[in-house]
Amino acid sequence: MNKSQNKKIISVVTPCFNEAENVEGLFLAVKKVFENNQKYEFEHIFIDNASTDATVDILRRMASNDKRVKVIINVKNFGPIRSPHYVLLQANGDAVVWMCADFQDPPEMINDFIKEWESGYNIVIGIKNKSKENPLMFLIRRLFYWLIDKMSETEYIKNFTGFGLYDKKFIDVLRSLDEPYPYFRGLVAKFGFNIKKINFTQPKRKAGKTKHNFYTLYDTAMLGFVNHSKLPIRLASFIGFAGALISFISAIIYLAYKLIYWETFEAGIAPLVIGFFFVSSIQLLFVGIIGEYIASIYTQVKDEPLVIEKERINF
Repeated sequence: MNKSQNKKIISVVTPCFNEAENVEGLFLAVKKVFENNQKYEFEHIFIDNASTDATVDILRRMASNDKRVKVIINVKNFGPIRSPHYVLLQANGDAVVWMCADFQDPPEMINDFIKEWESGYNIVIGIKNKSKENPLMFLIRRLFYWLIDKMSETEYIKNFTGFGLYDKKFIDVLRSLDEPYPYFRGLVAKFGFNIKKINFTQPKRKAGKTKHNFYTLYDTAMLGFVNHSKLPIRLASFIGFAGALISFISAIIYLAYKLIYWETFEAGIAPLVIGFFFVSSIQLLFVGIIGEYIASIYTQVKDEPLVIEKERINF
């Protein structure tokens, strides 16, 4: 998009998959925000992850009616990690606003982001300190944020989903990184600078059902742990040492007890069975953790593209 009358451009980027009920309404809401803020031009870039509903048809129609709508269509579903990161790198505005298609990231907060950006902040992010989502899921997410904050080697941003405004200087930093499977929230915490946080209450999804299942949530969580902390794999050594010490002390106690009460004390097989299953479960747990790190290394060395595009519209 060309600048007119020296206006700065805000690029709004939205990843979507089967969001036919939401994409047009979201664009209209974003459009209304900028109609009330004539200081800036805007473009809205949607990246579709091979939707199987009418999302692509709706995006095509929107793009034909308004050149500010730009669309990237992927050849297949590249998941909720790669595609959202890729679309950030395609934005060329003076600042980029990242938001989901389901209205859980309130469009009206864009004005708040821009105001803080104008005051000198390079990154302005939304922190969902409250949420109208399922209370159990919100509690689990808060627990995850607490755990990764304690384990991360960098200061982690709690209750942050990615929703926010990012100056082009930070987008350029992202472009300089070679991250084939990036954990965006961790990159913001690690490489972000001059960050302003704005609390908000996350509303419910406007329409449709969430596309995140247990696997995608687990994948995102493990990606955060593996990419930003060595503590999980080091726990194997700590627990192994502690287990060996406890076993040695227990063996000495059992031996002493048997020598003192030789005729009456029978240790039985129960301690052996319990100990065997305990040690086996710990081993399996840490084999799995080591596997996560190996899988992360494997993804890095393959050096695959984030996504493969099928089509671009209005670029």
